[in-house]
Amino acid sequence: MPTIPYLTAAECDPLMDWVALTDALIEGHRRRPADLRDVLLARGDDRLLSRAAWIDGLGAGVKSVTVYPGNAAAGRPSVQGAMLVFDDTTGAVAAVIDSALVTKWKTAGDSLLGARLLARKGARRLLIVGAGTVAASLIDAYGAWIKGLEVTIWARRPEAAQALAAQHPGVRVATDLEAAVRQAEIIATCTMAREPLIMGAWLQPGQHLDLIGAYTPEMREADDTALQRAQIFVDSRATTIGHIGEIEIPLRAGVIAESYILGDFHDMVAGRAGRQSDAAITLFKNGGGAHLDLMTAHVILKRWRAARAAAG
Repeated sequence: MPTIPYLTAAECDPLMDWVALTDALIEGHRRRPADLRDVLLARGDDRLLSRAAWIDGLGAGVKSVTVYPGNAAAGRPSVQGAMLVFDDTTGAVAAVIDSALVTKWKTAGDSLLGARLLARKGARRLLIVGAGTVAASLIDAYGAWIKGLEVTIWARRPEAAQALAAQHPGVRVATDLEAAVRQAEIIATCTMAREPLIMGAWLQPGQHLDLIGAYTPEMREADDTALQRAQIFVDSRATTIGHIGEIEIPLRAGVIAESYILGDFHDMVAGRAGRQSDAAITLFKNGGGAHLDLMTAHVILKRWRAARAAAG
């Protein structure tokens, strides 16, 4: 019986490439839409979330993570998990992959593809709002795509922004969020905000707004005016509409209608939707989803296999 590989970040991070990943996500969205299911179990404050996807031609995948808030006090990770990848032809388990590895590349890759499809050509001034793990990935992801990228970071805790900037030579820190938003060409938000941080009145013609942080029905990073002024796009209608506050709260309030959402990745890759002018403000909601996990896991597994073959 063949041994099922367990792929870790230490082994696979050096094998990955941000632009190649987004190329693979484009190809994945030329396939039929995935069948998706999420299951959330709870015991007190602890959670087990499992997200499954099946894409014809790519097989199936299930990413399961536990969230144990109490672990932090004991010095243990609060979020732990793994992803199972199943062969499309045989149904056999092809690999088990560390969930943090998949999530890192999926999350920033999702946003990078949104910018590739929607940002104005020549844009190179990036503002990152937030200074956590995702922010660090965004610096690398956008830097791999945009030559001469200029990065500025703003965070609620200035010391966190300073610490992240110190790890990336040339990255600047902003203290005035409004001024930083007005000066940026691409704005990427990766916060835990429950109330909007980005005001639509600050946005300038031609900007691209990449919203990552809000992932529950109660969370938002941009206000109503931002959604009303912008051309709105999402990575997947199935995983954002009805699920994420960034879209659902203004929909329920009648601030926007579902028709305001001009397209998702399937539409954009097919050429049915996209930026309509250089002066347009584009707003992209990164909602994630198990289908993106599966596409990303396939890239990780393919590159791991190629490295093994090259090593003999």
